[in-house]
Amino acid sequence: MFLIIPGFLILGFFFSEQLGRFVPAVPYCFAFVTLTMAIGCGLQQLKSVLRRPGVMLWTFALAHIVSPLLAYGLGGLLFGFDSPYVVGLVLFTIIPLGVSTVLWVGMSEGSVPLMLAMVVVDSALSPIVVPSGIQLLFHTSVEANTTAMIGDLLLIIVAPTIVGVLLHELSKGRIQKAVQPYAAPMSKLCFTAVVMLNAAAIAPSTEALRGDLFRVVPSALVLVGICYAVGYFGTSHYRNREVQVTVSYATGMRNISLGVVLAMSYFSPLAAVPVVLSILIQQPLATLHHYFLRNRRKVTENPS
Repeated sequence: MFLIIPGFLILGFFFSEQLGRFVPAVPYCFAFVTLTMAIGCGLQQLKSVLRRPGVMLWTFALAHIVSPLLAYGLGGLLFGFDSPYVVGLVLFTIIPLGVSTVLWVGMSEGSVPLMLAMVVVDSALSPIVVPSGIQLLFHTSVEANTTAMIGDLLLIIVAPTIVGVLLHELSKGRIQKAVQPYAAPMSKLCFTAVVMLNAAAIAPSTEALRGDLFRVVPSALVLVGICYAVGYFGTSHYRNREVQVTVSYATGMRNISLGVVLAMSYFSPLAAVPVVLSILIQQPLATLHHYFLRNRRKVTENPS
């Protein structure tokens, strides 16, 4: 994945014209990824997550309070607090958790039920969280298309999760082993297709990056890295690897499509620059984070 994700990002940019017609397929690819993860979750697992909301609430605090304040401070120090780049950096941290985290959490042996629950709840709250966060920090109002947002949420997360959990329950857990040889590689292909098609979708917007790359790229790279670190180190007190893996991906990755739509629809092109960059950076950094987590586990299991 370390090579595949950046490779498909590049392909998406270079062949954006040819791939543009397939962009509407992104929600369905996401839905298949969610379904593949959900068939490994039973009702008891989801109930256990909802009975312990503490981790979920703490994740939302790290993602939407701590991270935006750090983004605001970083952007203000680098560009001045009145810069539209600061708005873009903060906006990346306020938008809801990304659906693609489910696949990364599954590959890194985190808690898929916890991640699914957090994505659903955070996305449902986003019509309140996003406008409120921007208003508090910048005194700027944002009106999001909540109907479209809820529709995407139902298609990408809620429906496939319900179907997956029902299949798990009806088969008494046997379905995951039965379909895994076929579903797992198809899920990864769908995920790489999502990365490529999203890169193709935002390629026209990257014209705004010219002349600003050397100023903004390092700040976006540092911010996304900080978001991963906030989740990882912010949950160290739990002393639970599964929680650290899950929350670190949750705070590091955000909703790709919603971030671009909000940035391009409600703010200046300059404010959209850090959002577009951060969205591009979060996937390659996810591969680095996966490598980091794998090595940390090896060190923990074999300290000698």
